[in-house]
Amino acid sequence: MLQEESDLSLIIAQIVQKLKGSNLYSQLERQAWASLQRPEIKLESLKEDIKEFFKISGWEKKLQNAVYSELSVFPLPSHPAAPPEHLKEPLVYMRKAQGSWEKRILKSLNSMCTELSIPLARKRPVGEQKELLNKWNEMGTDEPDLSLFRPVYAPKDFLEVLINLRNPNYENGDSLSFRTHLGLIQVPLKVKDIPELKECFVELGLNIGQLGIDDSTQVPPELFENEHVRIGQKVLAEQDSAAAQQYIRQGSPTALRAELWALILNISSQPEDVLYYEQLKTNVIQHDLLVDSLIYKDVKLTASNDDYYFVFEDYLYQVLLCFSRDTSVLSHFAYNSASPPKSYIRGKLGLEEYAVFYPPNGVIPFHGFSMYVAPLCFLYHEPSKLYQIFREMYVRFFFRLHSISSHPSGIVSLCLLFETLLQTYLPQLFYHLREIGAQPLRISFKWMVRAFSGYLATDQLLLLWDRILGYNSLEILAGKNSGTSRNGTRLKEAPLPWNSDKEPQGK
Repeated sequence: MLQEESDLSLIIAQIVQKLKGSNLYSQLERQAWASLQRPEIKLESLKEDIKEFFKISGWEKKLQNAVYSELSVFPLPSHPAAPPEHLKEPLVYMRKAQGSWEKRILKSLNSMCTELSIPLARKRPVGEQKELLNKWNEMGTDEPDLSLFRPVYAPKDFLEVLINLRNPNYENGDSLSFRTHLGLIQVPLKVKDIPELKECFVELGLNIGQLGIDDSTQVPPELFENEHVRIGQKVLAEQDSAAAQQYIRQGSPTALRAELWALILNISSQPEDVLYYEQLKTNVIQHDLLVDSLIYKDVKLTASNDDYYFVFEDYLYQVLLCFSRDTSVLSHFAYNSASPPKSYIRGKLGLEEYAVFYPPNGVIPFHGFSMYVAPLCFLYHEPSKLYQIFREMYVRFFFRLHSISSHPSGIVSLCLLFETLLQTYLPQLFYHLREIGAQPLRISFKWMVRAFSGYLATDQLLLLWDRILGYNSLEILAGKNSGTSRNGTRLKEAPLPWNSDKEPQGK
């Protein structure tokens, strides 16, 4: 009991410390000072009167949402004496594998830099700056020669690393359950079984209404939808992040989705947020990075060739180029198993005082990276708001899809969960695919790495992402994967395995 209280006190102290550096803290401070001029604020009951003022004026709700937002990305509980690297990733072999993978990525980037004789960064000449500024909203019309550039890596390269991942302290014969796992992922991580998934995702039960699902329920679909919209409007009126997250587990009405997601992610688009975006844009205008060409190449290879997303090409360039300059993204490495890559000033290699993070946000884009942004363009048409939403989605969820970790929402656990569900729930399909040399994970890995972006129709993809936000978890991707393996890629036709009343099949 004392340990729990100590842990809670530590969490509170860390969140308070983080909020003290936020814009909300300074706003609350100004409001508190301003409230002293109000006649209802009495000196003898100052504390209670100011708390009541915050409650009435809506500032208390904003503070609650900010705390809830911090809790959603707070690291999993660990021992108080745990070193920082243990907070990033508790398993040593996972940390080593991630470190080796990062070295491979850097080697690929540096070799490209050397082969093409292109610097990692350079300041643009004034004429080039003016030209880029003039065509900022029409960058999709530009056709730079990208033939010599190649993606630093693709999902299939990452999959090979995960397949070869092993725990050196563990023998496969040590566990009967692990001996019976015939998938490609051979690491002993604990993933949820079907009863646990049913308990965790209880709102996705077959007897509960869902937006976007054709399954028959006890309530007529049109009646459920009308009532769900009414509740959604009430949630938005209350401006409660926790309520919005609970509500969206049954899907979001199309008209309310943009506001609900912004509420859950605690994005409010204040004037200072727009100014910050403009500063990032200025950095893009002034400096050219090698990763800019990788971003251009990726957009051309993926979103520009997609029937749904090609019209958003300009937005994708704007958001991703600004993202690469955003040093605030570095804060997520406190709970990410990865570490931001470093570069050194010429002639100062190895001297830490001359080291800088490269790119400034610490994230090297890979093949398909732009597809994390593309679906959001259907919801947000103002570039700074679109940027904030994407950045928050990335530091909460998407980074886990391309880093090696033991986290339940990490890509390793998702792959293992997918293979376990498929082997348990659809063994005939699983064994058939293995026998013909088509391992299920090799087929579906790229779907999970992209969170199904580009593989599901946009309306169905957004319904899937509703659940990611609602449950604050990516585990739904593994369940969706095992559903699509059976019924194609239509969300409406693919029930999640743990929502079926069928027992697991025998071989």
